[in-house]
Order: sequence, then structure tokens, then C-alpha cells
Amino acid sequence: MTTLPLAGKVIVLVGASTGIGADAARVLAEDGAALMLVARTEEPLAELTKELTAAGHDVAYTTGDVAKPADVAAFVDATVTRFGRLDGAYNNAAMGGAGRLDAVSESDFDQIMAVNVKGTWLCIREEVRVMERQGFGSIVNVSSIGGLRGSSGMGAYQATKHAVIGLTRTAAHDFGPLGIRVNVIAPGPTESPMLTELRRTIPGGVEARIAATPLRKAGTGAEVGATAAFLLSDRASHISGVVLPVDGGFLA
Repeated sequence: MTTLPLAGKVIVLVGASTGIGADAARVLAEDGAALMLVARTEEPLAELTKELTAAGHDVAYTTGDVAKPADVAAFVDATVTRFGRLDGAYNNAAMGGAGRLDAVSESDFDQIMAVNVKGTWLCIREEVRVMERQGFGSIVNVSSIGGLRGSSGMGAYQATKHAVIGLTRTAAHDFGPLGIRVNVIAPGPTESPMLTELRRTIPGGVEARIAATPLRKAGTGAEVGATAAFLLSDRASHISGVVLPVDGGFLA
């Protein structure tokens, strides 16, 4: 029998309730991972956990807000309590936002920074706390092609995604000597509730990007999840500090 690439691995998936996160959960579970699913809202987490458990996968869930340090520490500890260790983490929680930089309110700017940047940092900090004791681990963060270039109308969001790449590269240096790999995925337009909202707030913007993509299509959450599964697996054992676009060739 062929061994599944994530068989025996315990992974916490943060931002798992809908969209790319939920699709990634299905991929990671099919690849053999035991999963702790985390998001702020319980109902969709419970439904996804029920779906995956019924399919024979080892999955649990807990709620938490990545912008709150106590919540992040609690869901990392809950993962270790439930499964005994933490082999990998997929930090996918984020919020979107559109608008010219001078039109973004201070409160909206603070909120997106708290979730996308501070939240990623808090996740890394707490995940490393466990992984350092073990002497191993793999962390995958989620940025965006907007973290590798600029464009009009999404300045605050893109600033956060540039920051996630900076956090990841620094973390790869800080924690590599501890046996911990840290990488980041940069999706292009990917079918999700966030993309649906962008179609509403920036009319024509999504379709223009898809038209400029060599593969001429938006990605799927499963495609992003498969990329995360590779980076979390031992097949990527000598890969750290990498920014991997999943964008259909948009940045080529």
C-alpha cells in the first residue's frame, strides 16, 4: 500500500471554516493528516468536522480569534492535548479589504493588521513554542500575489500580505536551527467567499486578473491546499523560507 504523504502527522489548520481553509482541510485529511480545525465561528467548523469524521478522518475543532493572544495559545494547547504533539501548522486566517489607501479608515486599517499580521505572528509564536520542545515542525503561512507586487484599490490588504512574507522569511532564519521549517503560499485569484466579495467591490478587477493569467482561470481552494500539503510533508524536508505562488502563472 502507498503511504499517504501526511500519514501520522498532526496539523493545526487556522482559518478552516469556509473557502480556501475548508477546501484545504479536505485535502490535508485525504492526505492522511490528523487535524485540529480552528476559526472564530463554531457552526461551519462543526459541520466540516462532522463531514470529515464521517469519511473516516481524525479531525477535531476548536474556536479562537487569531488577533487574541490567549485564544491562540489555547487552540495550540488544545491541539497538543487532543493529539499529543504538533507536527505542522497551516496559518490561513485572514480578512480582506478594498479601497484606496486614503479612503481606508483607521479602525479598518487596525483591524486588518490585527488579523492578518499580528494574527500570523501570534500563531507562529505559539506553534514554535511547542515545536521547539519537539525539535521539529513545519509551518505554512498564507500571503497572496498581492504580497509580491502592488495594484490599485487594495493597499491595506496588500500591505498585510507583504508583511506575512517578511514574517515568514525571518521565521525561517530564526527557527531553522531548531528543526522548524517555515514557508509561505501566495495564491492568485482563488474561488472563495473573499473573491466573491472582490468581484462586488472592484467591478471587473477579478476578471482582468484572470484574463492576464496564463492558465486563464481562477484557482481552487483544493489547489492551494495541495500546495500546503506538499510543504507540510516530508517531501519538502529541505525547503524553508520559500514564497510559493499558486497563481496559474500570473507572476511569470
